[in-house]
Amino acid sequence: MPIGTKILTAESHGTSAWARTGKVTVLSAGNQHKRYFLKCITGKGARALAEGEYHSVVAMSAAAPGLVPEPVGWGSYSLNELDYFFYLGNYHDLDLAAVPEASALAAKIAQFHRQGSSPTGMFGFPVKTAIGIMERTVTWNASWATSFMRQLQDVIGFDNETNGPWPNFQIAADHLIEAVIPRLLGALQSNGRSITPALVHGDLWEHNVGIDLKSGNIVIFDPGCTYAHNEMEFGTWRCCWAYHFSSPSYLQMYQRHIEPSEPVNEWDDRNRLYSIYPYLVDSAGHQGSDSRKM
Repeated sequence: MPIGTKILTAESHGTSAWARTGKVTVLSAGNQHKRYFLKCITGKGARALAEGEYHSVVAMSAAAPGLVPEPVGWGSYSLNELDYFFYLGNYHDLDLAAVPEASALAAKIAQFHRQGSSPTGMFGFPVKTAIGIMERTVTWNASWATSFMRQLQDVIGFDNETNGPWPNFQIAADHLIEAVIPRLLGALQSNGRSITPALVHGDLWEHNVGIDLKSGNIVIFDPGCTYAHNEMEFGTWRCCWAYHFSSPSYLQMYQRHIEPSEPVNEWDDRNRLYSIYPYLVDSAGHQGSDSRKM
């Protein structure tokens, strides 16, 4: 925090499956009250969660100013022989139960998809990011099919670590890797077609979107970004836990800004493929979950 800051209160605030979250109220050197949101994580994926969120929020702030709470920093500390990583950002009072207006949300998503340009022109991200507690493979790659394949391989392996081997599951997973992804996603960059890497939030669902109680503006938070095919963002909206974003109006509004990639008639097949990724993340993070059975 800035030099001269005096901490007034530090209290638990909010909920997280993987971290302790809190609200810190301070008195600045200029005697102004200010509030910060603090997230502290230890264990598997902790650094990727903290450092990755910081760099993700920085990238989203640059692409769509005001859409995400301003990032302050990230770092580490030790407590009781455990290593912790933390993320610090500006605090917002949010209504998390409000339903975001479809056209407004779609315009904001399209903005950071368009304006968030990959620094290398390839798919990937400069630092490791996470979804759940799983670190993504974010190595730069010019092929989207290869990039997505590596991310899917990561989560398949993580799921097997959590739930144990399942021969029929592995047969299906191998088929996805060896046949479906090269055919379905390879078509995006073949026969003269191309796609531009877009900055995606990486875990965009209802619990990561709120309405600022002071300004009334949409606020998006908790990103684990990567530069990806923009359509990957919407795999989560197909999942059974999507209760607002499963409405066709959200995608219809988005596609007024950014049309489906060619081949257009394979959009639904790609969306189904992309939805498998968050289902596997859910399965890997929660032993014995319904996602595994599905």
